[in-house]
Amino acid sequence: MGTGTSIGRVRGLGSAHEGPHHWWHQKITAGSNILLMSWLVISLARRPGYDYGTMRDWLSSAWVAIPMILLVVSVFYHFRLGLQVVIEDYQRDERRVVAMVLLNLFTAAVTGTALFAILKIAFGAN
Repeated sequence: MGTGTSIGRVRGLGSAHEGPHHWWHQKITAGSNILLMSWLVISLARRPGYDYGTMRDWLSSAWVAIPMILLVVSVFYHFRLGLQVVIEDYQRDERRVVAMVLLNLFTAAVTGTALFAILKIAFGAN
């Protein structure tokens, strides 16, 4: 018949008792990505110039740095959730574990690098 109880299957709770948790995170980050990317495109379109100095001054504002940080975190968390599903669907045994570890390391490294760059500009370091 299947794993779990009948009521557990109806409520969406499998043997891990996770339910729709992962799915909701994917949808919430998708929504925040739409909002934050819209903000970014509109903000960039309203810039008078796109030279290095103008963009650096723009990013050094807290009103810009904070949404950029939120955008980076949301995009890379969404990226990680999506690739986790692909890995879980197509990899088996130890290859799944290795792929998940590599995915987590890659996502953490790229997110950390992006956050470091934003914060460095926001706090005025040269």
